Amino acid sequence: MENDVISKVYGTRVFNDDVMQRYLPKKTYQSLKSTIDSGQDLDREVANVVAHAMKEWALDNGATHYTHWFQPLTGVTAEKHDSFISASSDSRAILEFNGKELIKGEPDASSFPSGGLRATFEARGYTAWDCTSPAFLREDALGVTLCIPTAFCSYTGEALDKKTPLLRSMEALDTQAQRVLKLFGKETARVDCSIGAEQEYFLIDRDAFLKRDDLIFSGRTLFGAMPPKGQELDDHYFGSIRERQGAFMKELNEELWKFGILSKTQHNEVAPAQHEMAPIYDTANIATDHNQLVMETMRKVARRHNLECVLHEKPFDGINGSGKHDNWSIVTAEGENLLSPGKEPHKNKQFLLFVAAVIRAVDEHAALLRYSAANAGNDHRLGGNEAPPAIISIFLGEQLEDIVEQIIDKGFAEHSIKSSHMDIGVNTLPNLRKDVTDRNRTSPFAFTGNKFEFRMVGSSQSIATPNTILNTVVANVLSEMADELENSSDFDSALDSLIQKTLKEHQRVIFNGNGYSEEWVEEAAKRGLPNVPTMVDATPSLIDDKTVKVFEKMHVLSKVELESRAEICYESYSKALNIEAKTMLEMASKEYIPSVIEYTTKLANSINGVKSACPEADVSVQSELLTTTSKLLKEARTALLALDKSTKKGSEMEDGVDRATFYKDVVSTDMANLRNPIDELELIVDKEDWPVPTYGDLLFEV
Repeated sequence: MENDVISKVYGTRVFNDDVMQRYLPKKTYQSLKSTIDSGQDLDREVANVVAHAMKEWALDNGATHYTHWFQPLTGVTAEKHDSFISASSDSRAILEFNGKELIKGEPDASSFPSGGLRATFEARGYTAWDCTSPAFLREDALGVTLCIPTAFCSYTGEALDKKTPLLRSMEALDTQAQRVLKLFGKETARVDCSIGAEQEYFLIDRDAFLKRDDLIFSGRTLFGAMPPKGQELDDHYFGSIRERQGAFMKELNEELWKFGILSKTQHNEVAPAQHEMAPIYDTANIATDHNQLVMETMRKVARRHNLECVLHEKPFDGINGSGKHDNWSIVTAEGENLLSPGKEPHKNKQFLLFVAAVIRAVDEHAALLRYSAANAGNDHRLGGNEAPPAIISIFLGEQLEDIVEQIIDKGFAEHSIKSSHMDIGVNTLPNLRKDVTDRNRTSPFAFTGNKFEFRMVGSSQSIATPNTILNTVVANVLSEMADELENSSDFDSALDSLIQKTLKEHQRVIFNGNGYSEEWVEEAAKRGLPNVPTMVDATPSLIDDKTVKVFEKMHVLSKVELESRAEICYESYSKALNIEAKTMLEMASKEYIPSVIEYTTKLANSINGVKSACPEADVSVQSELLTTTSKLLKEARTALLALDKSTKKGSEMEDGVDRATFYKDVVSTDMANLRNPIDELELIVDKEDWPVPTYGDLLFEV
């Protein structure tokens, strides 16, 4: 029955290959496929025919409007809807959609973050059809809308979105990887990076969510004491999925399948009320679009079940936060995974060269990769003994690490550690074949069989930026390797020498131990590896000379485009903390402090009442509670005034690194000083007097 459901709904909302073959003339279909598969220029006449076919397909499925769906530097998606309706000369409505409307749109560029690339009075921006990512239909309260994935650029040609640099980085990686493959005697139509983005999220009751202004405005709880039970029993992880969450997951799967998103895995995560889904791999561009759709769909479906899907990286203090594991590999058009070790990886020189290139790229651009996973929310998660630390390192596993050590020592490897069978000790259970290495969940960048898993990315983030940076820095290393090998007189000897030299010079970034330990922090410092704790600390790496040189050489981002993104980072960080600070001020002054005053009044009345009724009665408990509560109340009020002062000062500062640093160092400290006494008060004040749902209410009453 489930198979029947999947076959009926899968891809029904996507202008996919099957739909194109049905709606397009054969010649047009073949021309469009050549553009998609090989990067050939798109013919304008082909666009006209495709536009007509898209319109007919959309109308057949009930659409009335279309939109250029794009990904500005806000990190979320944007769209402007236009109807297919036009007026004819005889005052009748006709339905039109042509190639010009398909290829180009014109949203307002000045109203999106541009980091100075656009002035307020310079409004023009363009969206350009990305034919490599299929159009899709979205059905909601607006009706059915044809959504056309597009890139977004300014009037002067700079990228104002996340898709454009991603596409540029994919072309750079393709070009340089093909250069390397040719040295091994291989030809391929294209080399793509293949991505699988695991998505973690929280589900909480929507009624409870709406009673917490901090969740509404900032996506995380800014106050809250730990409940008696958290995640310490590990009973939620992979536990039986409850009915309400199961109903959500079932509908989520069906909605994603309609978009052609193969939602493969679903399970409970470590924290209570936390879950995870994982899709099948796709090219970086489509995987990025799909992940944006996943997040949008999660929120919509959750609300149908009176749930709220929370994607913040750290919505609950003291509880595991949420990440997005970005599984990255390099694959040819013919399906060869260039990071697959094969049966004898120590002899697989092509594999070893590509792995060496990744190791070098990660080591040389560690701070930049840390930036790629940076936002204000992820600062609370990284390094918190639950997620990868803020230090970039690579886990290779026992087999590959052994090969690397052999190559560093001798210039070549003589053997590979083989997998073995594991006898569990029960006759009725099968002997399992073990992998050649264990996994390391503390590593931010881990080799996992035939791919690297970048585990630092935050749950709310677009995967476009980390993959753009990863593609670009690896492409640059492959370019330099190709230069060296192409100019060598003895390829085999030069190849062995290059692999050894690269691994020897960059072995410091390889670490297979416990990334959560204090010992690793000390060891990383000795190795000279950067420890970048916050977004503000990470952002300078975006505009240092080394980054600019690489990104301009690979034609991914210009110096001006990089500088604009740095400005946006500082601005978004300051704004995020400013919103949080103002939310805390409002909640403390209008909810918490009045409630605590009411509670202290009850205590005082209780003391007076008991003393009046029985002068000999012991009221020491009430008196002690009143003293403690009043003391904490004063601390809260003092902290509130300090936060109000620093927030006002921060609000008056100009956007930039100084303002962001002030929020990081001063405002965030004042926020913590306000939270501490109120969280203590939560453990004292009667539950019926507490103004908002507690962690226990939010995490367990779902």
